[in-house]
Amino acid sequence: MEVERRPAPGSPSEGLFADGHLILWTLCSVLLPVFITFWCSLQRSRRQLHRRDIFRKSKHGWRDTDLFSQPTYCCVCAQHILQGAFCDCCGLRVDEGCLRKADQRFQCKEIMLKNDTKVLDAMPHHWIRGNVPLCSYCMVCKQQCGCQPKLCDYRCIWCQKTVHDECMKNSLKNEKCDFGEFKNLIIPPSYLTSINQMRKDKKTDYEVLASKLGKQWTPLIILANSRSGTNMGEGLLGEFRILLNPVQVFDVTKTPPIKALQLCTLLPYYSARVLVCGGDGTVGWVLDAVDDMKIKGQEKYIPQVAVLPLGTGNDLSNTLGWGTGYAGEIPVAQVLRNVMEADGIKLDRWKVQVTNKGYYNLRKPKAVYLFYGTKDCLVQECKDLNKKVELELDGERVALPSLEGIIVLNIGYWGGGCRLWEGMGDETYPLARHDDGLLEVVGVYGSFHCAQIQVKLANPFRIGQAHTVRLILKCSMMPMQVDGEPWAQGPCTVTITHKTHAMMLYFSGEQTDDDISSTSDQEDIKETE
Repeated sequence: MEVERRPAPGSPSEGLFADGHLILWTLCSVLLPVFITFWCSLQRSRRQLHRRDIFRKSKHGWRDTDLFSQPTYCCVCAQHILQGAFCDCCGLRVDEGCLRKADQRFQCKEIMLKNDTKVLDAMPHHWIRGNVPLCSYCMVCKQQCGCQPKLCDYRCIWCQKTVHDECMKNSLKNEKCDFGEFKNLIIPPSYLTSINQMRKDKKTDYEVLASKLGKQWTPLIILANSRSGTNMGEGLLGEFRILLNPVQVFDVTKTPPIKALQLCTLLPYYSARVLVCGGDGTVGWVLDAVDDMKIKGQEKYIPQVAVLPLGTGNDLSNTLGWGTGYAGEIPVAQVLRNVMEADGIKLDRWKVQVTNKGYYNLRKPKAVYLFYGTKDCLVQECKDLNKKVELELDGERVALPSLEGIIVLNIGYWGGGCRLWEGMGDETYPLARHDDGLLEVVGVYGSFHCAQIQVKLANPFRIGQAHTVRLILKCSMMPMQVDGEPWAQGPCTVTITHKTHAMMLYFSGEQTDDDISSTSDQEDIKETE
Protein backbone atom coordinates (compact mmCIF):
# COMPACT_ATOMS: atom_id res chain seq x y z
CA MET A 1 0.00 0.00 0.00
CA GLU A 2 1.30 3.37 -1.04
CA VAL A 3 1.14 6.22 1.36
CA GLU A 4 0.74 9.77 0.06
CA ARG A 5 3.59 11.91 1.20
CA ARG A 6 2.85 15.51 1.95
CA PRO A 7 5.32 18.17 2.84
CA ALA A 8 5.65 18.67 6.51
CA PRO A 9 4.06 21.86 7.77
CA GLY A 10 6.49 24.72 7.54
CA SER A 11 8.80 22.90 5.14
CA PRO A 12 10.45 24.85 2.25
CA SER A 13 8.48 22.96 -0.41
CA GLU A 14 5.16 24.00 1.08
CA GLY A 15 6.27 27.64 1.01
CA LEU A 16 7.22 27.44 -2.65
CA PHE A 17 3.86 25.85 -3.48
CA ALA A 18 1.97 28.66 -1.74
CA ASP A 19 4.09 31.34 -3.40
CA GLY A 20 3.39 29.81 -6.82
CA HIS A 21 -0.36 29.97 -6.26
CA LEU A 22 -0.06 33.54 -5.09
CA ILE A 23 1.92 34.55 -8.17
CA LEU A 24 -0.56 32.78 -10.44
CA TRP A 25 -3.57 34.45 -8.90
CA THR A 26 -1.80 37.82 -8.95
CA LEU A 27 -1.04 37.46 -12.65
CA CYS A 28 -4.64 36.45 -13.36
CA SER A 29 -6.03 39.37 -11.39
CA VAL A 30 -3.80 41.81 -13.29
CA LEU A 31 -3.76 40.34 -16.78
CA LEU A 32 -7.42 39.31 -17.02
CA PRO A 33 -8.82 42.88 -16.68
CA VAL A 34 -6.19 44.09 -19.13
CA PHE A 35 -7.20 41.40 -21.59
CA ILE A 36 -10.91 42.14 -21.14
CA THR A 37 -10.31 45.88 -21.59
CA PHE A 38 -8.25 45.25 -24.72
CA TRP A 39 -10.88 42.88 -26.12
CA CYS A 40 -13.70 45.35 -25.45
CA SER A 41 -11.68 48.16 -27.03
CA LEU A 42 -11.03 46.01 -30.08
CA GLN A 43 -14.73 45.17 -30.41
CA ARG A 44 -15.67 48.81 -29.95
CA SER A 45 -13.26 49.82 -32.69
CA ARG A 46 -14.68 47.18 -35.00
CA ARG A 47 -18.21 48.40 -34.33
CA GLN A 48 -17.19 51.99 -34.98
CA LEU A 49 -15.57 51.03 -38.28
CA HIS A 50 -18.70 49.06 -39.17
CA ARG A 51 -20.93 52.06 -38.39
CA ARG A 52 -18.71 54.48 -40.28
CA ASP A 53 -18.78 52.22 -43.31
CA ILE A 54 -22.58 52.18 -43.22
CA PHE A 55 -22.77 55.93 -42.62
CA ARG A 56 -20.42 56.63 -45.53
CA LYS A 57 -22.33 54.51 -48.05
CA SER A 58 -25.85 55.23 -46.82
CA LYS A 59 -28.34 57.68 -48.31
CA HIS A 60 -29.58 58.35 -44.76
CA GLY A 61 -28.05 61.07 -42.61
CA TRP A 62 -27.15 58.74 -39.73
CA ARG A 63 -25.90 60.22 -36.46
CA ASP A 64 -24.81 58.46 -33.25
CA THR A 65 -26.37 59.31 -29.92
CA ASP A 66 -25.60 58.10 -26.39
CA LEU A 67 -29.05 58.95 -25.08
CA PHE A 68 -32.30 59.71 -26.89
CA SER A 69 -34.20 62.68 -25.52
CA GLN A 70 -37.53 60.81 -25.33
CA PRO A 71 -38.73 57.18 -25.07
CA THR A 72 -37.50 55.60 -28.30
CA TYR A 73 -38.10 52.28 -30.06
CA CYS A 74 -36.01 50.65 -32.77
CA CYS A 75 -37.71 50.84 -36.17
CA VAL A 76 -36.55 47.27 -36.96
CA CYS A 77 -36.83 45.13 -33.82
CA ALA A 78 -39.35 47.45 -32.09
CA GLN A 79 -37.44 47.17 -28.80
CA HIS A 80 -37.02 50.08 -26.42
CA ILE A 81 -33.55 51.63 -26.84
CA LEU A 82 -31.59 54.24 -24.91
CA GLN A 83 -28.79 54.74 -27.41
CA GLY A 84 -28.20 54.00 -31.06
CA ALA A 85 -28.40 55.96 -34.31
CA PHE A 86 -30.93 58.29 -35.89
CA CYS A 87 -31.33 59.82 -39.34
CA ASP A 88 -31.45 63.61 -39.17
CA CYS A 89 -33.29 63.76 -42.51
CA CYS A 90 -36.19 61.35 -42.11
CA GLY A 91 -36.13 60.75 -38.34
CA LEU A 92 -35.59 56.96 -38.30
CA ARG A 93 -34.24 55.66 -34.98
CA VAL A 94 -32.50 52.32 -34.68
CA ASP A 95 -30.49 50.13 -32.35
CA GLU A 96 -26.84 49.61 -33.29
CA GLY A 97 -27.37 45.93 -34.07
CA CYS A 98 -30.22 46.71 -36.47
CA LEU A 99 -28.47 49.55 -38.27
CA ARG A 100 -27.62 47.68 -41.48
CA LYS A 101 -31.14 46.19 -41.75
CA ALA A 102 -32.72 49.61 -41.30
CA ASP A 103 -30.40 51.14 -43.86
CA GLN A 104 -31.41 48.53 -46.43
CA ARG A 105 -35.10 48.33 -45.58
CA PHE A 106 -36.15 51.98 -45.23
CA GLN A 107 -35.85 54.77 -47.78
CA CYS A 108 -34.77 58.26 -46.74
CA LYS A 109 -36.15 61.55 -48.07
CA GLU A 110 -35.70 61.87 -51.80
CA ILE A 111 -34.33 65.33 -52.59
CA MET A 112 -35.11 64.68 -56.26
CA LEU A 113 -37.55 62.18 -57.74
CA LYS A 114 -36.17 59.51 -60.02
CA ASN A 115 -39.35 59.25 -62.07
CA ASP A 116 -39.51 62.17 -64.49
CA THR A 117 -43.16 61.49 -65.32
CA LYS A 118 -44.41 62.69 -61.92
CA VAL A 119 -45.86 66.18 -61.69
CA LEU A 120 -45.68 68.69 -58.86
CA ASP A 121 -49.01 67.80 -57.26
CA ALA A 122 -48.76 64.00 -57.44
CA MET A 123 -46.39 63.11 -54.60
CA PRO A 124 -47.73 60.58 -52.06
CA HIS A 125 -47.07 60.63 -48.33
CA HIS A 126 -43.82 59.06 -47.13
CA TRP A 127 -44.81 57.30 -43.91
CA ILE A 128 -42.38 56.27 -41.15
CA ARG A 129 -43.68 54.12 -38.30
CA GLY A 130 -43.08 54.88 -34.64
CA ASN A 131 -41.39 57.56 -32.53
CA VAL A 132 -43.86 60.25 -33.55
CA PRO A 133 -43.30 63.70 -31.98
CA LEU A 134 -44.78 64.31 -28.55
CA CYS A 135 -48.17 66.04 -28.45
CA SER A 136 -48.99 65.11 -32.06
CA TYR A 137 -52.52 64.29 -33.18
CA CYS A 138 -53.99 61.86 -35.69
CA MET A 139 -55.05 63.49 -38.94
CA VAL A 140 -58.03 61.13 -39.13
CA CYS A 141 -59.55 60.85 -35.64
CA LYS A 142 -57.87 63.97 -34.14
CA GLN A 143 -56.79 62.02 -31.05
CA GLN A 144 -53.26 62.07 -29.62
CA CYS A 145 -50.67 59.81 -31.28
CA GLY A 146 -47.67 58.01 -29.82
CA CYS A 147 -49.18 57.52 -26.37
CA GLN A 148 -48.54 53.78 -26.14
CA PRO A 149 -45.17 52.50 -24.81
CA LYS A 150 -44.25 50.67 -28.02
CA LEU A 151 -43.40 51.25 -31.67
CA CYS A 152 -46.69 52.57 -33.01
CA ASP A 153 -48.40 55.07 -35.30
CA TYR A 154 -47.07 56.78 -38.42
CA ARG A 155 -45.57 60.14 -39.42
CA CYS A 156 -45.14 61.58 -42.92
CA ILE A 157 -41.58 62.85 -43.20
CA TRP A 158 -42.65 65.66 -45.56
CA CYS A 159 -45.85 67.17 -44.19
CA GLN A 160 -45.19 65.96 -40.57
CA LYS A 161 -48.78 64.72 -40.23
CA THR A 162 -49.34 61.74 -37.92
CA VAL A 163 -51.91 58.93 -37.93
CA HIS A 164 -52.80 55.95 -35.71
CA ASP A 165 -52.08 52.41 -36.80
CA GLU A 166 -55.81 51.63 -36.83
CA CYS A 167 -56.59 54.81 -38.78
CA MET A 168 -54.09 54.04 -41.51
CA LYS A 169 -56.42 52.94 -44.30
CA ASN A 170 -55.52 51.92 -47.82
CA SER A 171 -56.94 55.12 -49.17
CA LEU A 172 -54.78 57.13 -46.76
CA LYS A 173 -51.64 55.29 -47.85
CA ASN A 174 -52.21 56.49 -51.40
CA GLU A 175 -53.25 60.02 -50.46
CA LYS A 176 -51.28 62.90 -51.96
CA CYS A 177 -48.94 64.85 -49.67
CA ASP A 178 -49.43 68.64 -49.62
CA PHE A 179 -46.18 69.23 -47.64
CA GLY A 180 -48.14 70.54 -44.68
CA GLU A 181 -47.69 73.79 -42.79
CA PHE A 182 -44.37 74.71 -44.40
CA LYS A 183 -45.27 73.93 -47.99
CA ASN A 184 -44.48 77.52 -48.99
CA LEU A 185 -40.91 77.09 -47.70
CA ILE A 186 -40.17 73.60 -49.05
CA ILE A 187 -38.58 72.91 -52.43
CA PRO A 188 -40.49 69.79 -53.60
CA PRO A 189 -38.39 66.92 -55.01
CA SER A 190 -40.56 66.94 -58.13
CA TYR A 191 -39.66 70.60 -58.75
CA LEU A 192 -35.96 69.77 -58.82
CA THR A 193 -36.68 66.84 -61.13
CA SER A 194 -38.52 69.14 -63.53
CA ILE A 195 -35.73 71.74 -63.29
CA ASN A 196 -33.18 69.07 -64.13
CA GLN A 197 -35.17 68.07 -67.20
CA MET A 198 -35.57 71.71 -68.27
CA ARG A 199 -31.83 72.28 -68.04
CA LYS A 200 -31.25 69.23 -70.23
CA ASP A 201 -33.65 70.77 -72.74
CA LYS A 202 -31.81 74.12 -72.35
CA LYS A 203 -34.88 75.88 -70.95
CA THR A 204 -34.76 78.38 -68.10
CA ASP A 205 -38.37 79.53 -67.76
CA TYR A 206 -38.77 78.53 -64.15
CA GLU A 207 -41.62 80.98 -63.54
CA VAL A 208 -44.14 78.80 -65.37
CA LEU A 209 -43.05 75.75 -63.39
CA ALA A 210 -43.20 77.62 -60.08
CA SER A 211 -46.67 79.02 -60.83
CA LYS A 212 -48.09 75.57 -60.06
CA LEU A 213 -46.87 75.97 -56.47
CA GLY A 214 -48.76 79.22 -55.91
CA LYS A 215 -47.86 82.87 -55.47
CA GLN A 216 -47.12 82.39 -51.77
CA TRP A 217 -44.25 80.00 -52.47
CA THR A 218 -41.07 81.55 -50.99
CA PRO A 219 -38.55 78.69 -50.70
CA LEU A 220 -36.17 78.95 -47.76
CA ILE A 221 -32.46 78.12 -47.76
CA ILE A 222 -30.79 77.40 -44.41
CA LEU A 223 -27.15 78.44 -43.96
CA ALA A 224 -25.98 77.35 -40.51
CA ASN A 225 -22.58 77.59 -38.86
CA SER A 226 -22.19 74.30 -36.99
CA ARG A 227 -19.46 75.84 -34.82
CA SER A 228 -21.55 78.76 -33.55
CA GLY A 229 -23.33 78.85 -30.23
CA THR A 230 -21.38 76.02 -28.52
CA ASN A 231 -22.00 73.82 -31.56
CA MET A 232 -25.77 74.32 -31.36
CA GLY A 233 -25.73 74.87 -35.13
CA GLU A 234 -25.05 71.18 -35.73
CA GLY A 235 -28.26 70.16 -33.98
CA LEU A 236 -30.23 72.82 -35.82
CA LEU A 237 -29.06 71.46 -39.17
CA GLY A 238 -30.72 68.13 -38.42
CA GLU A 239 -33.96 69.71 -37.20
CA PHE A 240 -34.25 71.80 -40.35
CA ARG A 241 -33.56 68.75 -42.55
CA ILE A 242 -36.49 67.00 -40.86
CA LEU A 243 -38.92 69.83 -41.66
CA LEU A 244 -37.61 70.86 -45.10
CA ASN A 245 -35.98 69.26 -48.12
CA PRO A 246 -32.41 68.34 -47.03
CA VAL A 247 -31.11 69.96 -50.22
CA GLN A 248 -32.12 73.33 -48.74
CA VAL A 249 -29.93 72.97 -45.63
CA PHE A 250 -26.20 73.79 -45.70
CA ASP A 251 -23.40 73.81 -43.15
CA VAL A 252 -21.28 76.82 -44.12
CA THR A 253 -18.19 75.24 -42.56
CA LYS A 254 -18.42 72.54 -45.25
CA THR A 255 -20.17 74.37 -48.11
CA PRO A 256 -19.20 78.05 -48.51
CA PRO A 257 -22.15 80.48 -48.75
CA ILE A 258 -21.32 81.54 -52.32
CA LYS A 259 -21.69 77.92 -53.43
CA ALA A 260 -24.83 77.24 -51.38
CA LEU A 261 -26.54 80.37 -52.69
CA GLN A 262 -26.33 79.08 -56.26
CA LEU A 263 -29.46 77.11 -55.39
CA CYS A 264 -31.27 80.47 -55.66
CA THR A 265 -30.58 80.50 -59.41
CA LEU A 266 -32.88 77.47 -59.79
CA LEU A 267 -35.78 79.37 -58.23
CA PRO A 268 -38.08 82.08 -59.60
CA TYR A 269 -36.89 85.69 -59.54
CA TYR A 270 -36.91 87.40 -56.13
CA SER A 271 -38.61 84.41 -54.46
CA ALA A 272 -35.86 82.91 -52.28
CA ARG A 273 -35.33 83.57 -48.61
CA VAL A 274 -32.25 82.66 -46.58
CA LEU A 275 -32.05 81.95 -42.85
CA VAL A 276 -28.55 82.43 -41.45
CA CYS A 277 -27.94 80.52 -38.21
CA GLY A 278 -24.87 82.00 -36.53
CA GLY A 279 -23.34 85.19 -35.20
CA ASP A 280 -22.85 88.59 -36.82
CA GLY A 281 -19.65 87.31 -38.44
CA THR A 282 -21.52 84.50 -40.18
CA VAL A 283 -24.18 86.95 -41.36
CA GLY A 284 -21.48 89.20 -42.78
CA TRP A 285 -19.93 86.22 -44.58
CA VAL A 286 -23.27 85.39 -46.19
CA LEU A 287 -23.94 89.02 -47.17
CA ASP A 288 -20.51 89.15 -48.82
CA ALA A 289 -21.55 86.11 -50.86
CA VAL A 290 -24.77 87.90 -51.82
CA ASP A 291 -22.69 90.84 -53.05
CA ASP A 292 -20.65 88.39 -55.15
CA MET A 293 -23.91 87.24 -56.76
CA LYS A 294 -24.52 90.85 -57.86
CA ILE A 295 -21.07 90.97 -59.42
CA LYS A 296 -21.91 87.79 -61.37
CA GLY A 297 -25.06 89.42 -62.77
CA GLN A 298 -27.44 87.37 -60.62
CA GLU A 299 -29.37 90.33 -59.17
CA LYS A 300 -32.74 88.78 -59.95
CA TYR A 301 -31.93 85.79 -57.75
CA ILE A 302 -30.82 87.81 -54.71
CA PRO A 303 -32.55 86.37 -51.59
CA GLN A 304 -33.92 88.14 -48.53
CA VAL A 305 -31.94 87.27 -45.41
CA ALA A 306 -33.23 86.41 -41.94
CA VAL A 307 -31.10 85.66 -38.88
CA LEU A 308 -31.25 83.03 -36.15
CA PRO A 309 -28.63 84.38 -33.69
CA LEU A 310 -26.27 81.89 -32.04
CA GLY A 311 -23.67 82.75 -29.43
CA THR A 312 -23.49 86.15 -27.74
CA GLY A 313 -23.62 89.77 -28.90
CA ASN A 314 -25.54 89.56 -32.18
CA ASP A 315 -26.33 93.27 -32.39
CA LEU A 316 -27.37 93.05 -36.04
CA SER A 317 -29.84 90.28 -35.27
CA ASN A 318 -31.22 92.27 -32.37
CA THR A 319 -31.66 95.32 -34.62
CA LEU A 320 -33.66 93.23 -37.09
CA GLY A 321 -35.99 91.88 -34.39
CA TRP A 322 -34.57 88.34 -34.14
CA GLY A 323 -33.22 88.74 -30.59
CA THR A 324 -29.77 88.62 -29.02
CA GLY A 325 -29.30 84.86 -28.99
CA TYR A 326 -31.09 81.57 -29.62
CA ALA A 327 -30.72 78.80 -27.05
CA GLY A 328 -33.54 76.48 -28.11
CA GLU A 329 -36.20 78.33 -26.14
CA ILE A 330 -38.67 78.04 -29.02
CA PRO A 331 -39.13 75.05 -31.37
CA VAL A 332 -37.53 75.14 -34.80
CA ALA A 333 -41.02 74.95 -36.31
CA GLN A 334 -41.81 78.30 -34.64
CA VAL A 335 -38.61 79.76 -36.10
CA LEU A 336 -39.90 78.85 -39.57
CA ARG A 337 -43.27 80.46 -38.80
CA ASN A 338 -41.46 83.65 -37.77
CA VAL A 339 -39.56 83.67 -41.06
CA MET A 340 -42.83 83.35 -42.99
CA GLU A 341 -44.27 86.33 -41.09
CA ALA A 342 -41.19 88.56 -41.46
CA ASP A 343 -41.20 91.68 -43.65
CA GLY A 344 -38.55 92.74 -46.15
CA ILE A 345 -36.41 95.79 -45.38
CA LYS A 346 -33.19 97.32 -46.68
CA LEU A 347 -29.91 97.36 -44.78
CA ASP A 348 -27.07 99.70 -45.71
CA ARG A 349 -23.77 97.99 -46.49
CA TRP A 350 -20.54 99.94 -46.12
CA LYS A 351 -17.08 99.76 -47.61
CA VAL A 352 -13.95 100.28 -45.52
CA GLN A 353 -10.82 101.43 -47.33
CA VAL A 354 -7.47 101.55 -45.53
CA THR A 355 -4.56 103.42 -47.14
CA ASN A 356 -0.98 103.71 -45.89
CA LYS A 357 -1.49 100.48 -43.99
CA GLY A 358 0.35 99.88 -40.76
CA TYR A 359 0.58 96.76 -38.66
CA TYR A 360 -2.50 95.06 -40.07
CA ASN A 361 -3.02 94.20 -43.70
CA LEU A 362 -6.71 94.52 -44.56
CA ARG A 363 -6.84 92.32 -47.65
CA LYS A 364 -10.09 93.61 -49.07
CA PRO A 365 -12.81 96.16 -48.20
CA LYS A 366 -15.27 94.78 -45.60
CA ALA A 367 -18.88 95.62 -44.93
CA VAL A 368 -19.34 96.80 -41.34
CA TYR A 369 -22.02 97.28 -38.75
CA LEU A 370 -19.77 98.24 -35.83
CA PHE A 371 -16.47 100.03 -36.29
CA TYR A 372 -13.59 100.98 -34.04
CA GLY A 373 -13.13 101.10 -30.34
CA THR A 374 -15.52 98.77 -28.50
CA LYS A 375 -15.08 98.48 -24.78
CA ASP A 376 -12.61 95.61 -25.29
CA CYS A 377 -10.29 98.00 -27.13
CA LEU A 378 -10.51 100.85 -24.64
CA VAL A 379 -7.11 100.65 -23.02
CA GLN A 380 -4.65 103.30 -21.97
CA GLU A 381 -3.03 103.73 -25.38
CA CYS A 382 -6.36 105.26 -26.55
CA LYS A 383 -6.09 108.09 -24.08
CA ASP A 384 -6.12 111.62 -25.58
CA LEU A 385 -7.56 110.26 -28.81
CA ASN A 386 -8.15 113.79 -30.10
CA LYS A 387 -4.37 114.24 -30.39
CA LYS A 388 -3.87 110.94 -32.25
CA VAL A 389 -6.81 110.92 -34.64
CA GLU A 390 -8.34 113.38 -37.09
CA LEU A 391 -12.03 112.90 -37.95
CA GLU A 392 -13.85 114.14 -41.06
CA LEU A 393 -17.59 113.86 -41.62
CA ASP A 394 -18.61 114.38 -45.27
CA GLY A 395 -15.29 116.14 -45.90
CA GLU A 396 -15.48 118.55 -42.95
CA ARG A 397 -12.98 118.36 -40.11
CA VAL A 398 -14.59 117.80 -36.69
CA ALA A 399 -13.03 119.04 -33.45
CA LEU A 400 -12.89 116.28 -30.86
CA PRO A 401 -12.83 116.46 -27.06
CA SER A 402 -10.51 114.26 -25.03
CA LEU A 403 -11.97 110.84 -25.93
CA GLU A 404 -10.78 107.28 -25.51
CA GLY A 405 -12.93 105.68 -28.20
CA ILE A 406 -14.73 106.51 -31.44
CA ILE A 407 -17.57 104.28 -32.60
CA VAL A 408 -19.11 104.39 -36.08
CA LEU A 409 -22.54 102.73 -36.22
CA ASN A 410 -25.05 101.72 -38.85
CA ILE A 411 -27.45 99.73 -36.66
CA GLY A 412 -29.46 100.50 -33.55
CA TYR A 413 -27.69 98.18 -31.11
CA TRP A 414 -24.09 98.09 -29.95
CA GLY A 415 -22.03 96.19 -27.38
CA GLY A 416 -24.48 93.33 -26.86
CA GLY A 417 -27.78 95.19 -26.71
CA CYS A 418 -27.08 98.85 -25.89
CA ARG A 419 -28.94 101.50 -27.93
CA LEU A 420 -25.94 103.76 -28.21
CA TRP A 421 -27.24 106.57 -30.43
CA GLU A 422 -30.69 107.06 -28.93
CA GLY A 423 -29.39 107.44 -25.40
CA MET A 424 -31.59 107.87 -22.33
CA GLY A 425 -33.21 110.46 -20.09
CA ASP A 426 -34.05 113.95 -21.36
CA GLU A 427 -31.44 113.85 -24.13
CA THR A 428 -32.93 110.99 -26.14
CA TYR A 429 -32.44 111.09 -29.90
CA PRO A 430 -34.65 109.56 -32.60
CA LEU A 431 -33.98 105.98 -33.62
CA ALA A 432 -30.99 105.46 -35.87
CA ARG A 433 -32.07 104.13 -39.26
CA HIS A 434 -30.13 101.40 -41.04
CA ASP A 435 -31.41 102.22 -44.53
CA ASP A 436 -30.87 105.98 -44.84
CA GLY A 437 -27.28 105.93 -46.10
CA LEU A 438 -26.07 107.66 -42.93
CA LEU A 439 -23.59 106.53 -40.31
CA GLU A 440 -23.85 107.57 -36.67
CA VAL A 441 -20.55 108.59 -35.05
CA VAL A 442 -20.23 108.73 -31.26
CA GLY A 443 -17.41 108.98 -28.75
CA VAL A 444 -16.81 107.56 -25.28
CA TYR A 445 -14.55 108.88 -22.52
CA GLY A 446 -13.37 105.55 -21.18
CA SER A 447 -14.32 102.06 -20.07
CA PHE A 448 -16.22 103.39 -17.03
CA HIS A 449 -18.23 105.64 -19.34
CA CYS A 450 -19.00 102.57 -21.48
CA ALA A 451 -20.27 100.73 -18.41
CA GLN A 452 -22.51 103.68 -17.52
CA ILE A 453 -23.94 103.70 -21.04
CA GLN A 454 -24.64 99.96 -20.84
CA VAL A 455 -26.76 100.37 -17.70
CA LYS A 456 -28.42 103.57 -19.00
CA LEU A 457 -26.77 105.92 -16.54
CA ALA A 458 -25.06 108.06 -19.18
CA ASN A 459 -25.18 109.06 -22.83
CA PRO A 460 -22.32 108.86 -25.32
CA PHE A 461 -20.81 111.97 -26.85
CA ARG A 462 -22.71 112.28 -30.14
CA ILE A 463 -20.33 113.58 -32.79
CA GLY A 464 -22.72 113.53 -35.74
CA GLN A 465 -24.08 111.71 -38.80
CA ALA A 466 -22.49 111.48 -42.24
CA HIS A 467 -22.58 109.70 -45.59
CA THR A 468 -18.78 109.45 -45.60
CA VAL A 469 -16.55 109.07 -42.56
CA ARG A 470 -12.76 109.48 -42.70
CA LEU A 471 -10.35 108.77 -39.85
CA ILE A 472 -6.69 109.75 -40.07
CA LEU A 473 -4.61 107.78 -37.56
CA LYS A 474 -1.36 109.51 -36.64
CA CYS A 475 -0.24 107.25 -33.77
CA SER A 476 2.25 104.40 -34.29
CA MET A 477 -0.17 101.71 -33.07
CA MET A 478 -3.83 101.81 -32.12
CA PRO A 479 -6.46 99.12 -31.40
CA MET A 480 -9.20 98.91 -34.01
CA GLN A 481 -12.14 96.65 -34.76
CA VAL A 482 -14.24 96.01 -37.84
CA ASP A 483 -17.29 93.76 -37.63
CA GLY A 484 -16.05 92.10 -34.45
CA GLU A 485 -12.48 91.51 -35.72
CA PRO A 486 -9.85 93.42 -33.67
CA TRP A 487 -6.26 94.24 -34.60
CA ALA A 488 -3.49 96.77 -33.98
CA GLN A 489 -3.29 99.43 -36.70
CA GLY A 490 -0.44 101.77 -37.54
CA PRO A 491 -0.66 105.21 -39.14
CA CYS A 492 -3.19 105.22 -41.98
CA THR A 493 -6.31 106.79 -43.42
CA VAL A 494 -9.57 104.88 -43.00
CA THR A 495 -12.45 105.87 -45.27
CA ILE A 496 -15.97 104.48 -44.86
CA THR A 497 -18.38 104.96 -47.76
CA HIS A 498 -21.72 103.50 -48.75
CA LYS A 499 -21.39 100.29 -50.77
CA THR A 500 -24.82 98.80 -51.47
CA HIS A 501 -28.06 97.63 -49.87
CA ALA A 502 -28.81 94.16 -48.56
CA MET A 503 -32.36 92.85 -48.53
CA MET A 504 -33.05 91.62 -45.01
CA LEU A 505 -36.07 90.20 -43.17
CA TYR A 506 -37.36 92.08 -40.14
CA PHE A 507 -39.39 90.24 -37.51
CA SER A 508 -41.64 92.43 -35.37
CA GLY A 509 -43.37 89.68 -33.41
CA GLU A 510 -41.12 89.98 -30.37
CA GLN A 511 -40.08 93.32 -28.89
CA THR A 512 -37.66 94.28 -26.16
CA ASP A 513 -38.51 96.80 -23.45
CA ASP A 514 -36.73 99.52 -25.41
CA ASP A 515 -38.59 98.61 -28.59
CA ILE A 516 -42.04 98.87 -27.03
CA SER A 517 -41.54 102.55 -26.27
CA SER A 518 -40.53 103.27 -29.88
CA THR A 519 -42.98 101.23 -31.95
CA SER A 520 -44.06 104.22 -34.00
CA ASP A 521 -40.45 105.00 -34.92
CA GLN A 522 -39.83 101.40 -35.96
CA GLU A 523 -42.69 101.58 -38.41
CA ASP A 524 -40.70 104.23 -40.26
CA ILE A 525 -37.70 101.91 -40.48
CA LYS A 526 -39.60 99.03 -42.07
CA GLU A 527 -39.59 99.21 -45.83
CA THR A 528 -41.39 96.35 -47.55
CA GLU A 529 -40.49 95.54 -51.13
